[in-house]
Amino acid sequence: MKNRYAQPSAGSMPKTQQIRHRKHWIFDLDGTLTVSAHDFDHMRRELGMAPETPILEALHAMPAAEAAPLWEQLNELEFYYAGKSSLMDGATELLQYLHDRGRRLAILTRNTMPVVEQTLQACRLDHFFPLDHILDRDACLPKPAPDGINHLLDFWGADADDTVMVGDYLYDLQAGRGAGVATVHVASNGRGEWPEVTDIRVHSVGEILSYLEISS
Repeated sequence: MKNRYAQPSAGSMPKTQQIRHRKHWIFDLDGTLTVSAHDFDHMRRELGMAPETPILEALHAMPAAEAAPLWEQLNELEFYYAGKSSLMDGATELLQYLHDRGRRLAILTRNTMPVVEQTLQACRLDHFFPLDHILDRDACLPKPAPDGINHLLDFWGADADDTVMVGDYLYDLQAGRGAGVATVHVASNGRGEWPEVTDIRVHSVGEILSYLEISS
């Protein structure tokens, strides 16, 4: 029996072969499928956090009574910014291409479900993702933990070497590497290079199509 969580051997393959025929695709949302409107510096100031502080990790480290009002404030800030999100160039075309070929699509995000639904509806992507294919930060340990990807592999009965994780940030790639799936870094903002956890690096989510269209 195949080891569902085995580390992929994709690094030794041509890049197109790493992802072209994979049937299970997991996406980050903000900054990957959508242009995030989130002003994280503003959010940290509102929450009384120092610059560059990982917001979720900081809140989890606080005593529950101290963190509770900050969680509520964070939820309100995220919901506000979700309505301002816009569609990333090429996102609809990529998702439609994968959907038309029977690929399974999921979202793994550090946001909450109401924020995800608001964002998907604002960008008209909600029809691509059944609710049980969306994991938010309350459904599993948030990225960079691989738990959400492993949950989806179990849910689908899928293997790691038939799965791709697509994201714009280090945490997405670390989660993918931890689960043993192929990783695609969408470097649309030009920031960050993490070759140790990246199989393919593209400058836009639509560029992924160039790795797929040779054959389905």
